Amino acid sequence: MSLPAILRDRLRLPVIGSPLFIISVPDLVIAQCKAGIVGSFPALNARPAEVLEQWLQRISTELADYDRQHPDAPSAPFAVNQIVHKSNDRLQHDVDLCVKYKVPIVITSLGAREDLNQAIHSYGGIVLHDIINNTFARKAIDKGADGLIAVAAGAGGHAGTISPIALIHDIREWFDGPLVLSGAIATGRGVLAAQAMGADLAYIGSAFIATTEANADQGYKQMIVESAAADIVYTNLFTGVHGNYLRTSIVRAGLDPENLPQSDPSKMNFGSGGSSKAKAWRDIWGAGQGVGAVKRVIGAAELVARLAQEYDAALAELAAQRRFAAAAE
Repeated sequence: MSLPAILRDRLRLPVIGSPLFIISVPDLVIAQCKAGIVGSFPALNARPAEVLEQWLQRISTELADYDRQHPDAPSAPFAVNQIVHKSNDRLQHDVDLCVKYKVPIVITSLGAREDLNQAIHSYGGIVLHDIINNTFARKAIDKGADGLIAVAAGAGGHAGTISPIALIHDIREWFDGPLVLSGAIATGRGVLAAQAMGADLAYIGSAFIATTEANADQGYKQMIVESAAADIVYTNLFTGVHGNYLRTSIVRAGLDPENLPQSDPSKMNFGSGGSSKAKAWRDIWGAGQGVGAVKRVIGAAELVARLAQEYDAALAELAAQRRFAAAAE
């Protein structure tokens, strides 16, 4: 398994902060990058479209300034998520801006396009494509993506249903490039487990909702803190695509989580509620099954420091177990 230098040499921790619809804004992205993990945001979070250039200018400038002041410990790269679905009428505009500002990493979702990948490659950027099964993974690589984000069972938002162990195994049988795992990862031990399964990096989203820099309602952040894995509901009602949502937010919207109707997947409508009057992500709040590890609302840098401490402790514990096993032989 090999990682490009941008992901191999500039990370304090092998983690990408996943792009969170509405929630990921420059404050959060910059804090994540300065703390040593990839910070990312969906291009569609910058509204109207003209705001995207302002965000890219600010992120690029602030991180460059930080790097000049910290040459021995520069910031991690940032990423922009592009929705490649036909419903996204901003895609070309947003990709053009990514090229203009030479965005280091572009994360593509809901469709893979060769021309987009070529545009990002034109200046040396890399493309990671998120997938929920092996079929989509092969298609993404065939169309020129550099790496994959395996969105397994338990991930927040639009998640898949396949076990992370099985999904990583299937992909690693034929692909040895950059591989990121998403699915209920909210601890440093979980990051190490992702690597043990065969992934290079972990993809963490829900834990960053409960940070001070996140553009989330305070009630949303507190609901993350108060929830556990059993409080996550998987449904396609709200956008037409199956995803994981907080049970309490569904109940608060006047719906029965145990008796939700199915939505028409041909009418994907991100953020406007699909077939329900309750809107994702305004009324219905997404989260993954790893929320039980989130105990309080803290700054993004503090969260990364906690993850790093747990990761190092898990590594030390593993080394001790190996020494014990070797001594027992």
